[in-house]
Amino acid sequence: MEFLVRSENRLPVDTPAERREELRAGERARAMELREAGVLKRLWRVPGRNATLGLYEAADPAELHDALMSLPMSPWLDVTVEALATHPQEKR
Repeated sequence: MEFLVRSENRLPVDTPAERREELRAGERARAMELREAGVLKRLWRVPGRNATLGLYEAADPAELHDALMSLPMSPWLDVTVEALATHPQEKR
């Protein structure tokens, strides 16, 4: 199944710079692992916000949940997930 995942980072502004960079590095590394595993297909930034849109592929919502919760920033992410279905015009 494919999922459109919208996430906004709500990391407190008073988070020390060192901790912030540690979390960002961990987030990048984990995202690369998810890409290599075929779970994270595409990722876009939302201009003007600390937010992303991602296209994910997982066997089911539980597997997607586990992948998202494995992100180091997950405690501070406001996440919205939409399951995607193929449109009839896309079928060939």
